[in-house]
Amino acid sequence: KEMGYHGVEFAGLYGNAPADVKAMLGETGLFPISAHVPINDLLADPDGVIGGYALIGCPFIAISYLPEQRRPGSEGFEQTLGDIAAIAEAVKKRGMQLLYHNHDFEFESIGGEYALDILYRTIPADLLGTQIDTCWVNVAGVDPAAYIRKYAGRAPVVHLKDFYMGTRQKGAALYELIGDTAAPRQPRSTDFEFRPVGHGVQDFPEILKASEEAGAQWVVVEQDMPSMGKSAMECAKMSIDTLKKLSIL
Repeated sequence: KEMGYHGVEFAGLYGNAPADVKAMLGETGLFPISAHVPINDLLADPDGVIGGYALIGCPFIAISYLPEQRRPGSEGFEQTLGDIAAIAEAVKKRGMQLLYHNHDFEFESIGGEYALDILYRTIPADLLGTQIDTCWVNVAGVDPAAYIRKYAGRAPVVHLKDFYMGTRQKGAALYELIGDTAAPRQPRSTDFEFRPVGHGVQDFPEILKASEEAGAQWVVVEQDMPSMGKSAMECAKMSIDTLKKLSIL
């Protein structure tokens, strides 16, 4: 908050009760934008999980990733589409909206159409919004700003994530997935790293322009792990300083 951030997105509550987290937000003045939640957690206890974030005051819940057996091209993808629609209905009943947070694997082409587009075509916009992660769109070889504009009116929260990548190794696991104990603790590719906003390869002036044009309510700084010899909080400060220079705060 002192750095200049107005809100926060959760990726787990780290053992804290929702009521206690709500109190912390009241003390700091940070707004609870959204929460990243694994799909299997939402399916296992929808009332408990959704109810907890409703108590905190989050207007959005985002499915954070798909386990391998649920991803595009797997036998479980069709079932996953139905499961996401059911979760979205449950979230809507609480007065919130479900979002989907992409990585790069959703840009697999199925019948000439990106799997991510199939997801958004299958589930109505009043149930499922986009949470476009600009890093993974770029890693997939797609223009992040153009993809945000593609979903204008359906993109309430956009992830600002910067990175550096040399030559990608085919099959390299570049991210740690929340709730996936088999995922690596560090990127396997030696020439890839997450960077503070403005310190990597992304064109953030254009991404921010696209986000505004698309009607985004929030842009969220996300950096999976610190880099450049800096701590996590130092990276967060570098990111917000970039955004201040771009005059969006």
